Amino acid sequence: MAFMMINFADKAVIGLTADDIMAELGLTATGFGLIVSAFYFLFSASAAVVGLLGDRLPVKWLLAGLAVIWSLAQLPVLLPAAGAGVLLGTRILLGAGEGPGFPMSTHAAMTWFPERARSLPASLVTTGAALGGVIGVPLLGLVLAAHGWRATFGVLGVAGLVWAAAWLRWGGEGPYGKAHGGAEGPYGKAIVGAEADADADGPPVPLARVLATGTWAGSVLSAFAVMWTLALATAWLPLYLEKQRGYGSVQVGLLSGLPSAGAIVLALGAGAASQRLLRRGVPGRLAQGLLGGGLSVLAGLSLLLVTRLDAAPLLLAAVAVAFSAGTAQTPLNNAALADCCPPARRSAALGAGYAVAALATIAAPAVTGRLLDAAPDAGTGFARAFDLAAVLLMAGGVVAALTVRPERDRARLAAEAVVRARPPARPRAGS
Repeated sequence: MAFMMINFADKAVIGLTADDIMAELGLTATGFGLIVSAFYFLFSASAAVVGLLGDRLPVKWLLAGLAVIWSLAQLPVLLPAAGAGVLLGTRILLGAGEGPGFPMSTHAAMTWFPERARSLPASLVTTGAALGGVIGVPLLGLVLAAHGWRATFGVLGVAGLVWAAAWLRWGGEGPYGKAHGGAEGPYGKAIVGAEADADADGPPVPLARVLATGTWAGSVLSAFAVMWTLALATAWLPLYLEKQRGYGSVQVGLLSGLPSAGAIVLALGAGAASQRLLRRGVPGRLAQGLLGGGLSVLAGLSLLLVTRLDAAPLLLAAVAVAFSAGTAQTPLNNAALADCCPPARRSAALGAGYAVAALATIAAPAVTGRLLDAAPDAGTGFARAFDLAAVLLMAGGVVAALTVRPERDRARLAAEAVVRARPPARPRAGS
C-alpha cells in the first residue's frame, strides 16, 4: 500500500504543477501533453518485461529496484537549470520504473492469500494508490505553495528511497507464491489445483493460453478505459479545476484528492462485497466481473456530468465518483485473473495485462492536449476530452461484465494442463 501511495504521487505531481511548469518553461498545452505522455513511453514495455522477470526472480529485489529508479528519476528536477529536456528525460525514466509497479505489487500481495480470498487484498493495494491522492497530493500542494514546483519532485525522490530501505528490511513473498508451490488455503485449492500440480511437476501452462482467456482479455480492455481516465485525471484535472472552475492551487491540491477518497471507499467496499459473495459460493463472473463492470459504467455516467454541472457540491460529487468508481473495478479483475492463473504465470499475466492497458496512458494526455488546442475554447476542449473518457469507461464496463469468467477459464486451463502432462500413448502390440 505504501509502495502504491508513492507510485500515485509520482504520477500526480506533474498535473499538480502543470501551470507552474508551463509558465516557467514556456510550454503550450500540446508540448506539456507530450511531456506527460513521455512518462508512458517505456511504461508498457517495462511492465511486460518485469512481469516476466517476476516469475523467475524474487519479488523483494524487483520492487526495491523499481523504487530506487523512481527516486533517481525525480531528483535531477531539483536543479534550477533543468529545463524541458531534463523533465522529458526524467519522466521517461520514471515511467520505466513505475510501469511494473501496480502489477508487481499486486502479484506480491497475492502470494499472501489463497484463492477466493484475494478481492479485498487486491482492493487494499489499489487503496494504497488512492491514499497517494488523499494524503500525498494535498501535502505536495502545500510544498508547491511554499517552495515551488521543483521541491515537490525532490520530496518524492526522498520518499522512494525511504520506502526501498523499509521494504528490504521487512518485505518479501508469501506462502502462496511460486517459490512455495502455491500451497492450499482455507477457502479451497490454491489457484487451480490440478493445473498447479501440472505446472510444478509437468509441462507448465503456456503464458499464451492464459492471455487467450476471456478473463484476461476482458480485464485488460476494461483496464484500458480506466487507465485512460486516470491519465486524464492526473495530467489535466487539476488544470481544469483551476482554470475552468476557479479554484486556487492549494484548493486544487485538496480537491484533486477527492477521486482518491472516493476510490478508498468504493474499492474497499467493492472488495469486501466481492469477497463475501465469493465465500458464499457466488461465481466470479458475478462477484467480480459483473460487480466491477457496473462500477465502470457508473464512473462513465458520472464523468458525463462533470462538465455539465454548475453547483459546486454536485460537481465535486461527480468528480469523486467519475475518477474513482472505475479504479474500484480493477482490483476485482486482478483478483479474478489471479484465481484463474497458475502461480508460475501470475506475475507475467498481470504484467502483460497492465502493459497493454497502459497504452491508454500514452495516448490520453496527448489526445487531450490536441483536443484543447483544436477547440474554440478551453471549456469545449475539456468537455470533449471528458466525454470521450466517459464513453470508454462505459464500454469497458460492459465488456468486463460479459467476459470475466474466472471459474470457467480456470477449469479450461486445468484440463489443458492435465492433457499436456499425460505421457504419449504407447502403440499396441502388432499395430
